[in-house]
Amino acid sequence: MEMERITKAAKAIETACGGADVGLILGSGLGDSFASLSVQGLLSYKDIPGFPLPTVPGHHGQWVSGTLHGKRVAVMRGRFHYYEGYSIQDIALPVRVMRQLGVKTLIVTNAAGGVNTGFTPGDLMLIRDTINFSGVNPLMGPNLDVYGPRFPDMSNQFDPGLLGAARVCAKGLGIKLQEGVYMWFSGPSFETPAEIRMARAMGADAVGMSTVPEVLAARHCGMAVLGISCITNMAAGILDQPLNHQEVLDTGRRVRESFTSLIDGIVKAI
Repeated sequence: MEMERITKAAKAIETACGGADVGLILGSGLGDSFASLSVQGLLSYKDIPGFPLPTVPGHHGQWVSGTLHGKRVAVMRGRFHYYEGYSIQDIALPVRVMRQLGVKTLIVTNAAGGVNTGFTPGDLMLIRDTINFSGVNPLMGPNLDVYGPRFPDMSNQFDPGLLGAARVCAKGLGIKLQEGVYMWFSGPSFETPAEIRMARAMGADAVGMSTVPEVLAARHCGMAVLGISCITNMAAGILDQPLNHQEVLDTGRRVRESFTSLIDGIVKAI
């Protein structure tokens, strides 16, 4: 049943936009960060069979395909979140569809709250590892054997070669690039100060409400994955101010130029 849904969605996208070699998932406030892409096809999520629709500001709900530095690239302008009421299988659907379309490399991005007190809003952070604090996993249920094993190894979630390329690219562009561990909370409420203290004690440098399920699905599919967080705000209890989604969107737009340059350089290096 799930494979049928994946196949139908992939067929609709391939007909309208073609296949792809590289997949890019853009987080809150980062949906316009693909200016250098030579667009060849665009499809609204509402026109893709079985696709949920994003309900969160900053997520456009569009599948864009094109070429960048000779590579076929599929861009998701916006994602689905578990807190929107979608199933964990819904969250993994686009990644599995990408694999069906030929994607072997996935770059996943997000807006995140800074837990590491050495971070500043506007910093970009390479994700070295993740902590799943949600209690759910997209690999639960019957295993899709066509994609990967029942018990996939997560020792190296993020591809060493892609991490190295990102570091070299950032240095060449003069972009300050932090590195750290991303911790997934289900949301939609922002984390409490006590939860942030716990996250720091557990080794997290940033927190957010996405990305981890997509990474799990991608690694199960055998994709090489790179993750980048935009630190859009400091997490609860670090600064004496309330948190709000508008700050997330504003900071994402502020760093768009450097973020786009970094993504462009990484795709070129793949």
